[in-house]
Amino acid sequence: MDEEPNEKGIHQWLDVDEFPEHLKKYWHQRFKIWQDYNKGIWMTEDGWFGVTPEPIANKIAAHLAESAPKDKTIIIDAFAGVGGNSIAFARSERWEQVFAIEKDTKAMKCAKHNAKVYGVDKKIVWVTGDCFDVISRRFSGKTNVIIFASPPWGGTEYSAEDVFDLTKMEPYNLNKLVQSFSMHSKHIVLYLPRTSDLNQIARYAPEGKKLEVTHYCMMGASKALCVYFGDFNFDVDETEEKSPA
Repeated sequence: MDEEPNEKGIHQWLDVDEFPEHLKKYWHQRFKIWQDYNKGIWMTEDGWFGVTPEPIANKIAAHLAESAPKDKTIIIDAFAGVGGNSIAFARSERWEQVFAIEKDTKAMKCAKHNAKVYGVDKKIVWVTGDCFDVISRRFSGKTNVIIFASPPWGGTEYSAEDVFDLTKMEPYNLNKLVQSFSMHSKHIVLYLPRTSDLNQIARYAPEGKKLEVTHYCMMGASKALCVYFGDFNFDVDETEEKSPA
């Protein structure tokens, strides 16, 4: 796309010499993160830490499309960031409505633009604001909603621990996420660090039931995991590593 960002903090990096030194590793991964990166993708610096790589976003979208109960017709991307997951959900064409919620105005501008690059900007309802407030106001009492949440993990510190303590996740820990979202939907999907403490996750399993935990991988290495709360029903994909919690 010919459109270029005109606001400080929003970038269209097309040359390695323009790229910030502390983000250089992401420059080399840019086509793994966005297949259409050279078509004019916009990013914030923080967006590189939070965006779901396109192959993983597409796999999650496919799993949700296949496994969610048919009466669930709305999906909410609670922490939309620069748009990776929202775009994948819209491209799956499974949902009557895709809502993308993001409180960072610069990230939201990137998300809208990136959705336009992928041709799905009109298939997404964009809401700028705090996701907990927006969901409480707009979706209270609705029974056809799935909430997908890829929350901030608190920087890169999580990767230094063999087992990540989800009570330390910032600014929203596991308890805050589960308690807040479960008031509005029984069907919740949390995208969490690959080293997340499964014992902490298991405490939120309904009595007598298990939670599905799926690791999502790129090039043979787990990048993150999703915890599925609710009545999801999908077959185990042999290429995915699945754990009961």
